[in-house]
Amino acid sequence: MFENLKAFFRGFFSAFKARSTEYLEFEERELENVFALVLMGSFVGIPSPPTTLVIRLMPHMVREIYVMQRRAGEMDDIFGEIAAMFEIT
Repeated sequence: MFENLKAFFRGFFSAFKARSTEYLEFEERELENVFALVLMGSFVGIPSPPTTLVIRLMPHMVREIYVMQRRAGEMDDIFGEIAAMFEIT
């Protein structure tokens, strides 16, 4: 009986771990997009940080720029994606 209970709780907590990992990965992707948008905000009319700071951070932003371009090309309904993640119908 205790083995069945242990197996139940092991499965229960592993499901929460997997789901919370999904949420964290989604939040990380969105924060990367926000960071890139803040640095590159002058392209869309948002006041940006000082140019010297942007130029210093630019070499570290190569991946984020590619991600922004890819996401802009395949832009989907972000609210729909969030609703699907939380299983809101």
